[in-house]
Amino acid sequence: MTFGFAPSSVASRSASTEPSAASTPLARMLEPAEWADAGIPLLRNPREVVSGLHARHRPRPSTAVVAVLDPDERLRASASFTRRPTPADGWVLRNALLTQMRRVIPHDLRRRTPVHTAVLLYCREGDRHWTEEDGAWMWGLRDACTLHGLRCGAYITLTRDGWQVLGEGRGGRRPHAMSSPEAFGLTEAPTPLPQAGGAASEVLRRAAAR
Repeated sequence: MTFGFAPSSVASRSASTEPSAASTPLARMLEPAEWADAGIPLLRNPREVVSGLHARHRPRPSTAVVAVLDPDERLRASASFTRRPTPADGWVLRNALLTQMRRVIPHDLRRRTPVHTAVLLYCREGDRHWTEEDGAWMWGLRDACTLHGLRCGAYITLTRDGWQVLGEGRGGRRPHAMSSPEAFGLTEAPTPLPQAGGAASEVLRRAAAR
């Protein structure tokens, strides 16, 4: 992915923060086949990434955890927030993710190719099967990464059945949406990192108030 430096490129990115009048929430989501064809880099050790994020943020249903990894798949920064019960819209979710990214790590827009990769872990109710909400998160993650100069990485769901990397078919039973870190041997406190979290972002609060 190449990022330009011309003013017109910056203006284009700024304009993309507002949805088109002709766009609809259904258009702002990705189907599993589209995600699989997008060339998302595979995680070398998804279980380790999922277990680490679960130990750090202890998500419960409706919690999103966005993490930034370096080229060696080490965690550089992470943020968690709660999604309010609003209709799934990739534009709203993109803005929420972008807000968290800006809080925890500087953008890489000046680089010709991204150095860091963002992955998203979303804890939700239901089973492992893809939903329209998942499609909206996928769209939001991909667009937020473009706007912040990051490589778009894996989208992972965490349900009562366990975790699954959508589009890859890899997953496991632990951790799951209701498990605690101690339940599978993660008892040490995580190393402090740049981190935002807790309450829902202002973007989601404004969307819920409409």
